[in-house]
Amino acid sequence: MTGPPLPPQSALLTDLYQLTMLQTYVEQGMEEPAVFEFFVRKLPAHRGFLLAAGLEQVIEYLETLRFSDWELDWLKTSGKVSASFVDYLARLRFGGDVQAMPEGTPLFPNEPVLRLIAPLPQAQLVETRLINLLHFQTAIASKAARLVLLAQGKPLIDFGLRRAHGAEAGLLAARASYLAGFVGTATVLAGAQFNIPVYGTMAHSFVQAHTDESDAFERFARSHPDNVVLLLDTYDTEAAAEKVVALAPRLTQRGITITGVRLDSGDLAAHARQVRRILDDGGLRHVQILASGNIDEAALRRLVEAEAPIDAFAVGTHVTTSSDAPYMDCAYKLQEYAGRPCRKRSEGKATWPGRKQVYRTYGPDGRMAGDIVTLESDTQDGTALLQPVMQAGKRLTAPRQPADIRASIAGALAHIPEPLRTLQDGAPYPVRISQALQDLAASVDRGR
Repeated sequence: MTGPPLPPQSALLTDLYQLTMLQTYVEQGMEEPAVFEFFVRKLPAHRGFLLAAGLEQVIEYLETLRFSDWELDWLKTSGKVSASFVDYLARLRFGGDVQAMPEGTPLFPNEPVLRLIAPLPQAQLVETRLINLLHFQTAIASKAARLVLLAQGKPLIDFGLRRAHGAEAGLLAARASYLAGFVGTATVLAGAQFNIPVYGTMAHSFVQAHTDESDAFERFARSHPDNVVLLLDTYDTEAAAEKVVALAPRLTQRGITITGVRLDSGDLAAHARQVRRILDDGGLRHVQILASGNIDEAALRRLVEAEAPIDAFAVGTHVTTSSDAPYMDCAYKLQEYAGRPCRKRSEGKATWPGRKQVYRTYGPDGRMAGDIVTLESDTQDGTALLQPVMQAGKRLTAPRQPADIRASIAGALAHIPEPLRTLQDGAPYPVRISQALQDLAASVDRGR
């Protein structure tokens, strides 16, 4: 079972302008229903698709949103807002509705990933944290999915906590990469919190702390007989492999089996071939080789295409930071207020007004064929991607378990068209804007 929910984030984890706008809204009585939508303006370079992730954390945030006594006291003394507005914040709770793409849904530019409908002050306040949660996990899940597709079925493990941009980032990166298809993580709290399988071996410091490498291997094996994965490259990789072969019979007499070795530096393909030969010649064909060390999509593709005898990969920095695309051009914009469609027309940042839906069609081969973005009231052929997830501030279904989301993502990735699965840029996935939506935009423009 999963662990207890993480402590609620502070309601002050927001931008100051959210609070200053809210005070004006409240003073002017502007509390009619507002419709905001979160979407991505464009894909990062060399990306054919993104995967929606982070919805569960958004729901948790909205359900628990409130200002603590300490936060209210701080606001009163800060001078940033009025005392009467602080009293309003003391009573504020989220009571709106949310429709969203399920986690793991492939998404494309200009498609609403989440739609939130609530009184204007509520809908405005949550902007910063909502973007923060959806942006990060979507970026990481999308990065991880690329690695999963390139690995061609070989297991991938998240090793990225130590290079993550903060503790929450490391924890949520472990979750997002697991959703996308990684088999597990080295982050212990992610195992406790999200019921993700946890993996670990040893560090070079463990070997260095011993005067003899073979002693280090044997002591570790005797201490952890059910998880004997030995790190080979502290000194001489191939010499260490020979020591593993020599050690194996002594461990076998104790009922201990060496299950794997890890390579973490140098020419991984060359070392893997030599280590594989040494292990096989020593009767250790069952011992698997795990590779780690600065692995990204390009390195993984080279190793797979070279048919390096590596059984699994541990990926750290590159996935946890989404190194080639650490941010997405995404936004959370007002699309309707008090029943009036709203449209931003800024150069390069224009939005499509109104409450929208995305319909997806599939070809005869079961692969995704194209999407159409239209008004919620304009039913189209295909599968509607946005589904109700909250009503009147309450979630509509029980939280989805990470393992269940992971299984559905595996199915979704199987439906990704082949050109989008590679590292090369190709023809973009077709996303059409419906005539009804174009007409509404023109009508809003004429009314200006």
